Amino acid sequence: MYSSAGMTLITSTEALTQACARLRRLLYVTVDTEFVRERTYWPCLCVVQLGGEGEAVAVDALAKGIDLGPLLDLLANPDVLKVFHAARQDIEIFVRLSGEIPKPLFDTQIAAMVCGFGDAASYETLASKLAGESLDKASRFTDWTRRPLTERQLLYALDDVIHLRTVYDKLAQSLDRTGRRSWLDEEIAALCDPALYRAEPREAWRRLKVRSTNRRMMGILREIAAWRESEAQTRDLPRNRVVRDEALVEIAAHVPKTAQQLARVRGLDQRFASGEKGAALLAAVARGNALDDNALPRVDKPKRVPRQAGPLVELLKVLLKLRSEEQDVAQRLLANTRDLERIACGDADVPALKGWRREIFGADAIALRDGRQAITAGRNGVQLIPIERTPPRP
Repeated sequence: MYSSAGMTLITSTEALTQACARLRRLLYVTVDTEFVRERTYWPCLCVVQLGGEGEAVAVDALAKGIDLGPLLDLLANPDVLKVFHAARQDIEIFVRLSGEIPKPLFDTQIAAMVCGFGDAASYETLASKLAGESLDKASRFTDWTRRPLTERQLLYALDDVIHLRTVYDKLAQSLDRTGRRSWLDEEIAALCDPALYRAEPREAWRRLKVRSTNRRMMGILREIAAWRESEAQTRDLPRNRVVRDEALVEIAAHVPKTAQQLARVRGLDQRFASGEKGAALLAAVARGNALDDNALPRVDKPKRVPRQAGPLVELLKVLLKLRSEEQDVAQRLLANTRDLERIACGDADVPALKGWRREIFGADAIALRDGRQAITAGRNGVQLIPIERTPPRP
């Protein structure tokens, strides 16, 4: 264990066990990670920072012989709240290590959106506004795999959990004062859905941006994307280091059957096409091409917003901005443009029409769509006013 000027770097299992024993007595700990993944499929965890009352430690995850078991036990402890900022990538790392999502969990970025700090408020913004601290981010793009870590790196890393305590305290007070804890709970529950962190090869095709609705092409794309995903996971390489996205789409569209045809795909060459990986890729193409029609993916055509619904979508955008400012909550948390288009077209299965979102936006959006309310502008600004419909005369 190295300690200097209040900075503690843990490099042994014994020191980590002792630190976690102290931290598990607290109501909450702040957590952050430093990792790299530019050259790998899976994120390579380099440093884990933990903040407690009067204590902040950096755990060298790459230290020789260190066992992260005590850390993972702390993260799984149901009696200790784990506080992150923008937690999704951190959670992905810990799920990879232990198979479990750290719980209970608090995400200050989501809480900040609920509390009116705009869309995806950065940690620097919250540290400045809530903790009065200006952060030195010069080490943002440092190489965290190199050893030894410098004091400047440690200062940068530990700042991310030291000031996070103040940020959490202020946001928690705001949530209690405004009665919005339940709003945050809904968002945290979605963040803790295990499905978010499963890298299922058979679902990899869905992340590719393809305009075609040709089911045969999509069936081939599903097979070759699954092959690439499995290959990337096995070799721990970025997907595009195996085969680039645009090459997969071209292969699915042109259905090469031989190594010579595969080598004509942009970004591939004869060496790849004639090798083991080329053969495996061609086999995946053949599997997709041989699928029965009823086994092909169902691809729905993108629904176009009817021309007459366009002005209504614009009115809903005004209402969204109005309610966002009145309630002091991020617009993005309430609804996005696609949600507004679906509401305008009469779709009821929209997140903005459920739960707390319905209370402050969704119900009014439906009333505006159905002609029971109108938007007006005057001296008091933009307002929503009810419309009393006169029943038809008998």
